[in-house]
Amino acid sequence: MAHKARKRFGQHFLTDTNVLSRISDEIDRRSEGCGVIEIGPGLGALTEFLLTNTQTAAAIELDRDLVAHLREKYCRDQINIIAADVLAVDFQQLKQELGSENLLVCGNLPYNISTPLLFHLLDHIDAIKHMVFMVQKEVADRLTASTGSKQWGRLSVMSQRILDCQQLFDVPPDAFNPPPKVISTVVHLTPKTKTQPLEDYSCLQEVVKQAFSQRRKTIRNSLKALFQNEDFESCGVDATDRPENIGVAEFVRMSNHLARSRQAHS
Repeated sequence: MAHKARKRFGQHFLTDTNVLSRISDEIDRRSEGCGVIEIGPGLGALTEFLLTNTQTAAAIELDRDLVAHLREKYCRDQINIIAADVLAVDFQQLKQELGSENLLVCGNLPYNISTPLLFHLLDHIDAIKHMVFMVQKEVADRLTASTGSKQWGRLSVMSQRILDCQQLFDVPPDAFNPPPKVISTVVHLTPKTKTQPLEDYSCLQEVVKQAFSQRRKTIRNSLKALFQNEDFESCGVDATDRPENIGVAEFVRMSNHLARSRQAHS
């Protein structure tokens, strides 16, 4: 199929068969007991490898031309091609529809939606056992960042609270057509078996988003609309720290403190 990559969909088609094989192997070794969902199959290059090694359940594609191509290429018994915006997909419902105990979600994520998509998947993490994605190197660095680094940010905190994040290997631009201007990285993300208790997820979202919207300010200044000095002391947080120096546990303590405070005043 002759298909020109569309910039508005962030399309860069992976063509290097060695890289495709390595990604497929990473997915296959984690796929037992999972329904495999591919995001953004494009022309089906990775799909082809997955169907050889793994019982792929479905693929989600937004581009209607590519949906038509994939449905013509594969029968429904091989794979269910879902024409949808993945940011609107309910993965819990999809798991039920597929009759799968768990999902393994994978794919070469469209660069223009990789971060919002990761946040969307965090909202559906109860349905997911593994995620194997190719993302921009900078996104992979944020997923695996350490407290105190320049990469530590909102995505780092929200992901690492509930996920173990691992970088597997880098992929150069010449592995794609058209080649992107950045290096890509394959990552493996899996839900943690134990997390710090959280009283209100929306409070955590609010605190983290507000903190990193003004990351050069101290926590005292960036969160002054939510906390007083004594609140930081109660949470064991140094109010003079900047957000990149605040760890997951501290953000959780602050969000729990905020949740209890609001509940007491409701």
